[in-house]
Amino acid sequence: MIEEFMDIKIDKIVRSKRKTIGLEITPSAELIVRAPLKASFEELNKVVLKKRTWIERNQRFFKENYNRIKPKDFIDGEEFRYLGNVVKLKIAYDIDVPLILDDNHFHLSNHFIDDARGIFEYWYREQAKKKIDERVAYYSWLMGIESRRVNITNALKRWGSCGTNGNLNFSWRLIMAPLRVIDYLVVHELSHVEVKNHSKEFWSKVERMIPDYRGDEKWLRDNGHFLVL
Repeated sequence: MIEEFMDIKIDKIVRSKRKTIGLEITPSAELIVRAPLKASFEELNKVVLKKRTWIERNQRFFKENYNRIKPKDFIDGEEFRYLGNVVKLKIAYDIDVPLILDDNHFHLSNHFIDDARGIFEYWYREQAKKKIDERVAYYSWLMGIESRRVNITNALKRWGSCGTNGNLNFSWRLIMAPLRVIDYLVVHELSHVEVKNHSKEFWSKVERMIPDYRGDEKWLRDNGHFLVL
């Protein structure tokens, strides 16, 4: 269903058992409203109009940057991200494995082009697990916190979280970000093992390990949209 409130177009309304109204701007600049089952159009209208500036700003951003955030085509010369670096893709006709990283290029076997997305995701997941396990072990030792189990998730927006049991969860897409940003997320979630909220005590713990954590937060706000496959 498509509705229009004033001059703000809602491309899709998704109703569920949720309790609040949420807004989402897709990479193609569409506005999706996620609403409770019984929410009226008047209630949706009120939220959309209240968030008008946010909606317009984000739609403008996605329109201007669509070519950088659209799903990959897996063609020769296409750019990918890995640990903050831009790595170009080469279609290879002389390798026996599906995908390798060599000489600052991804080499994808021509025999696996049809499965390229799954192959890349698997490769990214493997690298994310290795690197984040390593950083969690390092910062656990540095902070005097017992090392925790690391789970790699498919989360699109939640970069990391700390479970009630103290286990840590990180999106595999983080492996596309610079190492300093990964370190910030690791310290952030490790700090939650001891402090469950975002109090002054919590941010003091983070700042002791990552003095410029605000810069890393800003990097994620400004660039998180581009960590896509």
